[in-house]
Amino acid sequence: MHYAVLSDVHSNLEALDAVLKDIRKRKINEILFLGDAVGYGPNPNECIELLKDKCKVLLAGNHDWGVLGLTDIEYFNEYARAAIEFTKGILTEKNRKALNTFPIIKNMKTKNMLLVHSTPKEPEKWHYLLTLWDAEMNFHYFNQRICLLGHSHQPFIIERVPSGEMVTHKSEAKLGKSERYIINVGSVGQPRDRDPMACYAIIDDEKVEIVRVPYDIETTQKKMMKEGLPLQLIERLSRGR
Repeated sequence: MHYAVLSDVHSNLEALDAVLKDIRKRKINEILFLGDAVGYGPNPNECIELLKDKCKVLLAGNHDWGVLGLTDIEYFNEYARAAIEFTKGILTEKNRKALNTFPIIKNMKTKNMLLVHSTPKEPEKWHYLLTLWDAEMNFHYFNQRICLLGHSHQPFIIERVPSGEMVTHKSEAKLGKSERYIINVGSVGQPRDRDPMACYAIIDDEKVEIVRVPYDIETTQKKMMKEGLPLQLIERLSRGR
């Protein structure tokens, strides 16, 4: 297998374009998307259309469900709610219908991988997987060798060896035959690990790598200002948090 894995684009067209360009340079043909095409950013329609065109698998995230009315937006903070209302106002009917077809979880049986936006445990409740304790619990909720996820916007690789011990890797890891993995691929459109560069992952039969890609943050921010999106959302792109 040889996949590029994306998550949490959040209507950031400049970041998505930069990541797709990097993927093309690496000659990777298959792309998996783990959810949250929309929310926060200024270009939901363009991002959905690009993802539909380029990705083999398309999942939905909590912001996608918020826009569709499948998740109560009172669950979100005031800035996220404002962005969801903005997105509802400009999303085309065609793209709304497309978004409604995206599942929140996918079992890739032939690759022994589970794909989910949030967590294997109760994926529809949008839990966060942030600690080793969270990881230990979630390893019991899937049987596949590898679980790929997003949602927290913070990339990591957690390896569980046969003895049960867990090892964390920051940016890359060799994939063992007997080990199991939870891999957070980070966020394309709104990183929160103090690195503002767009983030995605590459996975093949032997290894997984977290990749960072610079993009034109200022252009995205200018678009957001023009659309009247919250200043907090605009400024955080520069800080990566």
